[in-house]
Amino acid sequence: MVFIMILLGGKAIWETFLTVLNISHVRKCSSSPPEAVQQIMNPETFSRSVDYTLAKNRFELFSIWYGTLVLAVLLFSGFLPLFYQGFSGLIGQISLISESVFLVLIMVFVSFIGLPLEYYSRFRLEERFGFNRSTLRLWVTDKIKGLIIGLVIGIPLISLVIYLIFTLGSLWWIAAFVLVFAFQLSMMVLYPMLILPWFNKLSPLPQGDLRSRLMKLAQRTGFRAKTIQIMDGSKRSGHSNAFFTGFGRFRRIVLFDTLVDQLTPEELEAVLAHEIGHYRRGHIPRMLALSAAMTLAAFAVMAWLLKTPAFIQAFGFNPEQSGPAPALLLFALLAGLIIFWLSPLLSLLSRKHEYEADRFAAAHAGGSRPMIMALRRLSEKNLANLTPHPLYSGFYYSHPTLVEREKALAANPDT
Repeated sequence: MVFIMILLGGKAIWETFLTVLNISHVRKCSSSPPEAVQQIMNPETFSRSVDYTLAKNRFELFSIWYGTLVLAVLLFSGFLPLFYQGFSGLIGQISLISESVFLVLIMVFVSFIGLPLEYYSRFRLEERFGFNRSTLRLWVTDKIKGLIIGLVIGIPLISLVIYLIFTLGSLWWIAAFVLVFAFQLSMMVLYPMLILPWFNKLSPLPQGDLRSRLMKLAQRTGFRAKTIQIMDGSKRSGHSNAFFTGFGRFRRIVLFDTLVDQLTPEELEAVLAHEIGHYRRGHIPRMLALSAAMTLAAFAVMAWLLKTPAFIQAFGFNPEQSGPAPALLLFALLAGLIIFWLSPLLSLLSRKHEYEADRFAAAHAGGSRPMIMALRRLSEKNLANLTPHPLYSGFYYSHPTLVEREKALAANPDT
């Protein structure tokens, strides 16, 4: 218990330190921005990006301690064992249904706790800087849809895992890993076809110069895609993005409509070449393998915890009157305290992949200039933080800063 308290408090203190450090560094750079930054943004836009960064960081400080307090209450107040005991008594026995429903109810409850932060982020912070384009009605509708989809998918998946625990004995965790990982792979194909249309409209990129240019790029880079689609991301946010999903003949290229509006055809080609670079450089299977390893390790830890009654007893549960649900729930709540400290390593790997994808784009989409101009324009439109503290960006950023990416592209302009 003391160890968990140290982890929880240590995480919050370290997050606070990094955020305060970043706020101080950004403020310092705002008065005299580096020369490289002056070449990227005009003074007015840079000033707005600083204001946006500082506003997000101040909100981040509140979110850190809000989340820490909520988690501390859930873990140490006795609410979870009391609710579990009352729920089990209501059902009358520990069963597949009771364990699954308990987990789902707690997960839904935890998600509702985070709604005030989500509301403020979208309708206050993002609204203030002109990024929010959603309405309250659309936001609420999205939450209801997300809840429905989460229940439709989550209840059977959780129930299957509980069933494996009840029926397979000590080897349940291997079968559960196979089940969950197979589900993750299937969602790569099913998500854009069955779930994404619930939230966004996808339409084929119209015939014309842009479509011809992008399809030729895909062909010459060996990236066979079923179609290029435009997603109406602008109905929720002014931020832009591009991604591909699925694999094999189910692969699709998806561009936000905001991205198409903001970039020239040459810059869009460079952005798409960057995304294709992730595929051609083997980043996707590499990250899938890493995800599989982490998922397998997680299930191995869960299996060990289920054999350790003292674990749930430390949080107020009675091991003799508990099924597997309390241990699984506690693991889910506590896992972030461990994974958080792996963030720098995961971020480092991700930034390495971004550099490689940038080089691929430069080699296949007209050199480094189109990619640099696309990055500059996107940074300007999204008010990106161009002067983060190195320790902050090193811990959190999955992408290198724009200055770092430009420097790398300039060093390898066409390779």
